[in-house]
This record gives sequence, structure tokens and C-alpha cells, in this order.
Amino acid sequence: MVKAKKQENQAERREMSGIERLGLRVSSMINHPVAQIQRWVTIHRLDTDGEREWEEVMGLLSETDGIDMTFNDDESVTLRWEASAEEDRVIEVDSMEAVEEVAPF
Repeated sequence: MVKAKKQENQAERREMSGIERLGLRVSSMINHPVAQIQRWVTIHRLDTDGEREWEEVMGLLSETDGIDMTFNDDESVTLRWEASAEEDRVIEVDSMEAVEEVAPF
């Protein structure tokens, strides 16, 4: 019984496609905290990235507003972007005045 259930679970498991793996890797690199601070990231093509998958993901990135792409000599791609409007907000506090807030409890 347990063995049949295990085989059933394995049959339900679906392998990620090459484009899904590459898209997930690129998304993870773009969303990394360091990349978000510096507002750029360099993506290297791996041996496991197929030509079709690479071209598809790079095409999607090139169509995205606010992303500048630089194709490097080593076949990597550097993405750069500007801060969004929410990131541009600056909260100013007068350093001479101490702001005291009442605790909510």
C-alpha cells in the first residue's frame, strides 16, 4: 500500500521545463537583495540553458519597460534598472527634534 502511494506521488511530480528553470533562476537573481540595492545584475548563460530557452527569456526581458540590457563579450547579459516611484520616496525627519510616539499598548 505504501509503495503504491509512493509511486503515485512520483508519477504526479512534473519536471520543470528548461524555460521554467531559467526563468526562475533569472527572477531569483533580479530579486536578490544585493541586486535590488545596486539595481543591476549580470546573468551568465549556463551549459544547461538551451538556445531556445535563452532567447525566449532574453526576449521577454527586452520587452520589459525600465530594464536596460547590455550583452557582454562573454555571452552574459547585464540588466540595469531605475528605482521605482515607491523606492524614490524619501522620509525626512528633522534631526533636531525628537519625535516621540505613544506606544500602542
